[in-house]
Amino acid sequence: MPRITIGSESFNVAIDGPDGAPVLMLSNSLGASLAMWDQQMPVWSKAFRVVRYDSRGHGGSTAPDRPYSIAELGRDALGIMDALGLKEVNWCGLSKGGMVGMWLLTHAPQRIRRAVLANTSAKMGPPDIWNARIRTAREQGMTVMSEAMRPRWFSEAFNATGAPEIDRILGLIRSQPPHGYAGCCAAIRDMDQREAIRAIDRPVMVIIGAKDPATPPAAGELIASRIAGARTVVLDAAHLSNVEQPDSFGSAVLEFLS
Repeated sequence: MPRITIGSESFNVAIDGPDGAPVLMLSNSLGASLAMWDQQMPVWSKAFRVVRYDSRGHGGSTAPDRPYSIAELGRDALGIMDALGLKEVNWCGLSKGGMVGMWLLTHAPQRIRRAVLANTSAKMGPPDIWNARIRTAREQGMTVMSEAMRPRWFSEAFNATGAPEIDRILGLIRSQPPHGYAGCCAAIRDMDQREAIRAIDRPVMVIIGAKDPATPPAAGELIASRIAGARTVVLDAAHLSNVEQPDSFGSAVLEFLS
């Protein structure tokens, strides 16, 4: 995996797929890493040059101990594109990654060909919820956070299967630095893109988890209603729909981007 340095900060990046293929850039959810996309990679990397990266505060990327902003996370993505010489990419982001995608679509639309905004929201609140989550992560650590996320990230039916992917993904959460997670919580806490997204004029597909308690269907429907021509796909899943319904998620993205 290459490391990309932007200014004085380093980002962990993985690149797969044939040279010369259209580029698909993937952005992870809060608490995960680029490894959350592992199930999609065997198929997507045949059709695309796939660029995955660990978001600021996550995985092997820079994690300064301070609050971040969605704009800062968006500029990180642009910096990685610039470092790789990518003028335009297809985008797929889930949850926080979708929030970054909305910022890119409104602030650097020329860099995005098509975008998939999955299990995400244009605003998440109230702030007290995020402040409590920040305190919990810092004071009690990420193991506590991972167990709190289990019923939000995966439906009751999927949790009951005991699928190995559940423990793998929860392990990603436990491995994140609490201060980096907290920094991204602050970015989501302070975000409101409900009006800005009305200006988006790129092709967009919104993926909604029918059982998602974190970014419920109404949040995805609001995004789609404010972006002209946006498509919606509803999957029988909770928050991490790409893990709970990997084949359906992967096929929907391929069809839309092709």
